[in-house]
Amino acid sequence: MNISLITATYNSEATITGAIESINQQVFANVEWIIIDGASKDATLSIIKKDFSGELKIVSEKDNGIYDALNKGIRMATGVVIGFVHSDDFLAKPNVLSKVALAFEDSKINGVYGDLQYVNKEDTSKLVRYWKSEQFTPDLLKKGWMPAHPTLFLRKEVYEKHGNFNLNYKIAADYDFMLRIFSDPDLNFKYLPMVFTKMRVGGASNRSLKNIKLKSQEDLKALRSNRIKNPLKVLAYKNFSKLGQFVGN
Repeated sequence: MNISLITATYNSEATITGAIESINQQVFANVEWIIIDGASKDATLSIIKKDFSGELKIVSEKDNGIYDALNKGIRMATGVVIGFVHSDDFLAKPNVLSKVALAFEDSKINGVYGDLQYVNKEDTSKLVRYWKSEQFTPDLLKKGWMPAHPTLFLRKEVYEKHGNFNLNYKIAADYDFMLRIFSDPDLNFKYLPMVFTKMRVGGASNRSLKNIKLKSQEDLKALRSNRIKNPLKVLAYKNFSKLGQFVGN
């Protein structure tokens, strides 16, 4: 089995080293890393080419945002399994990919996910928020549940069945996509109770009040388009559930 990891970059020289080191350190070696770069003007690509030690594919051109970039990566991927490591993120432990690959040895499993930790942007040893997930059941969708998208690994055939990210969403295309796949009764998912990914705080969806408002609007649109009952109630559950993830300093 091989795994394709996709990373969208744009002027990411300040953080990309963390992603590189975390992938280099994986004990699972059968990895294809796909970089979809938005025509960076800094040293992002030279750092990647210099420091990454594995199989690498790079496309550098202007795109229509992160979801457009991720869709390009999905189309390029040759792995049986596809996952994402965003340019601000890094894999939490050297055994993450080996644990994921082991779970996919069960041919009935279509997707695998774990936990995510938000960490301080400057000091990644400082924990800000812990997104602990759980084993999926259909009733969880009614409670606004979703796994942390950066921790979600899927067989490529899932994308072939359900399509890629909908570019009509600026911030919530990942939520729309997950509603699609987790609403599919023919797909089976496995939760591994371990931290897959560490993410620096300051992502696109929570960078400003304007973006928080847009995220809620797009989440509601996604719930309605995927025919989730009582979408306003589900959205309230979804937002409220995040409060318990924050940790004291």
